[in-house]
Amino acid sequence: MQIQKMLPMTAIAAAMSFAPAQATDITGGGSTFIYPVLSQWAQQYATATGTKVNYQAIGSGGGLRALEEKTVTFAASDMPLKEAKLKSEGYVQWPQIAGAIVPVVNIDGVAANDLVLDGKTMAEIYLGKITDWSDPAIKALNPDFTGAGYITVVHRSDGSGTTFNFTNYLDKVSPDWDKQVGSSTEVNWPTGIGGKGNAGVAQYVQSVPNSIGYVEYAYALENNLAYTKMVNQAGKTVEANADSFKAAAEGAAQGYANAPGFYLILTDQPGDGSWPILATTFILTYATPQDAAETKAALDFFDWSFKNGTADAQKLDYLPIPETVFDQVEATWTAQIMDNGTPVWSASN
Repeated sequence: MQIQKMLPMTAIAAAMSFAPAQATDITGGGSTFIYPVLSQWAQQYATATGTKVNYQAIGSGGGLRALEEKTVTFAASDMPLKEAKLKSEGYVQWPQIAGAIVPVVNIDGVAANDLVLDGKTMAEIYLGKITDWSDPAIKALNPDFTGAGYITVVHRSDGSGTTFNFTNYLDKVSPDWDKQVGSSTEVNWPTGIGGKGNAGVAQYVQSVPNSIGYVEYAYALENNLAYTKMVNQAGKTVEANADSFKAAAEGAAQGYANAPGFYLILTDQPGDGSWPILATTFILTYATPQDAAETKAALDFFDWSFKNGTADAQKLDYLPIPETVFDQVEATWTAQIMDNGTPVWSASN
C-alpha cells in the first residue's frame, strides 16, 4: 500500500519554542505515531478553513511536558493518563485514532512478512539475550530461514507512547521483561541504539544491516521496511494488515465507552486474527483553557477530523474511532471544557 506523500514537518510545525500563535492558529505537540495522518488532516483543514495546526512531533513525553508547561493548546500521547491524573492536572482526554506497531528488520534477502516473531523471542532480543539471527529460538519460528549475524537492536531515545505500548506488550508476554525493564514511555534499555521518534527508528533500521526496531505501521510503509509477522495471544501467526488490526480492535468501541477518562490499552488482544501490538493516540487539553478561542478552534479541528478524516486514516491503515465513541467524546468536551462556567464547544456551534 502506498502512502500519500507526507508534509515536511516544518510545513505544519511551529518553532520548537512554541511561540505564541496567530489568532486562528492552533498549537499542539507530542506523538509521532499520529503524525502521518495528522499532517494530512492539517493540510486539508487549512485549505478548507484557513486555520493552521502548528504541531511538533516531539514524542508523547515531549507533548505531555509541553502541556504541563502550558506552551501548547493540546498534546497528543499514545500513553493515556488515568482518570485520577487527569483530574489532578486539570486535563480532558479522548481517543483520536488507533493504529498498529510493527517490528521492522533489515536483513539481507528478507522482505515484508518473510520472518515470524513472537512476544517471548522479541523480549529476549530486546533484553540482549538473543544476539544473533541464527539463534535457535528464531530458527524454531522460521525453519527455512538461513540468516545469521549480530542483531543490532534499535529503540526510541525520546519519551514515547510507541515505546509505552511496545513495552506494555512485552510486559504482558515476558515475565523476565516485566521484572527487569517494565513498561513506560522511557525505560532503561538493556541493549541497543536509540532513534528519535518513529522516523528516527525507521531511519536507523533502514541504514543498519541486521537491525531490528519497532515503528507505527505507516512509517514501515513510507520507508519500505520489512515488517515481520507475529504470533498472537491465540498462538496464531498473523500478518500486519488492515484485517489483523481491525480484529484486534473489535472490542475497542465498548472498551472506550466504559473506561473512565477513555483509558484503554489495546496490546495483546484476544482472537485468532488479532494483531498483538495496537495503540491509540489520545488528545489532551485543559479543562479550563488558557485561551478559550484557540481551544475551541482545536476542538473544531478534531471534530472535523472525526467526520472528514476517515478516508485518509484508512489509506494509512489507521483505525478510526467508532462514531458512537466520538459522539461520547464530543459530549465530554461540552460537559468538561469550560471557560468561566460556559462550555467552550458544543455540537451546535
